[in-house]
Amino acid sequence: MQRYLRVLRLFWEVAIAAELEYRLNFVIATLSSLTALGGNLFGLFLFYRTGYGFQDWSWQEALVVLGVFTLLQGFAATFLSPNLSRIVKHVQAGTLDFVLLKPISSQFWLSTRTLSPWGFPDLVLGATMVAYAGHQLGLGLGNYLAAVIPLTLGFLSLYSLWFILGATSIWFVKIYNVTEVLRNFLEAGRFPIVAYPPAFRIFFTFVIPVAFLTTVPAQVFLNRIDYTWLAGAGLLAIGLFQASRWFWRFALRFYTSASS
Repeated sequence: MQRYLRVLRLFWEVAIAAELEYRLNFVIATLSSLTALGGNLFGLFLFYRTGYGFQDWSWQEALVVLGVFTLLQGFAATFLSPNLSRIVKHVQAGTLDFVLLKPISSQFWLSTRTLSPWGFPDLVLGATMVAYAGHQLGLGLGNYLAAVIPLTLGFLSLYSLWFILGATSIWFVKIYNVTEVLRNFLEAGRFPIVAYPPAFRIFFTFVIPVAFLTTVPAQVFLNRIDYTWLAGAGLLAIGLFQASRWFWRFALRFYTSASS
């Protein structure tokens, strides 16, 4: 474990040093995040401005869901997109051979090799929105600490789904459209799951588990969760992570390498 942590520290130090050569990008990324957040807030405001609200969700509580969604966006932009989008390039160029020869887990290498600080604004804005809504609702430190567990499980589930899609590049090199479909489905997490008709709730719970990514962490934060849902989030995260490990080993059986 210590060896992996040292490797991770070296990876991220090099990645940040390289990215900070283009500091103007951070300003652009911040403006882009503010614009996207403003659009999401405006869309949420349209529901509440006339007194309409999602069932059993006040304006501040809906802000918590949007804050969690923004955190997930920041996590994806910082850690997932810059790493997992490169799996396709490694397969195309044959450089995956060199990754497989390294004395560490190839999945670990591909998942953590770099990071993008341009996702930090979303992480900060999402945390700020959750903190603001929590303050308005009079919630304490215990609520924030309780929400760490389901939020971590949501991050793990999102990573696992993304990695499984990335692993399909062994067979289908052009998977960009597939990841975009997943990204668009995840946009449903901006609102509480009760905002959707029953059929969509089933889809966003048991097919594309958007509810476990945003609504469940928000409910834990708000002290209104049925703990069977939290247990389900844990089982889902662990199951998806194990599935990603199995699927990657399975996919590698079909990788022919650049030299074969």
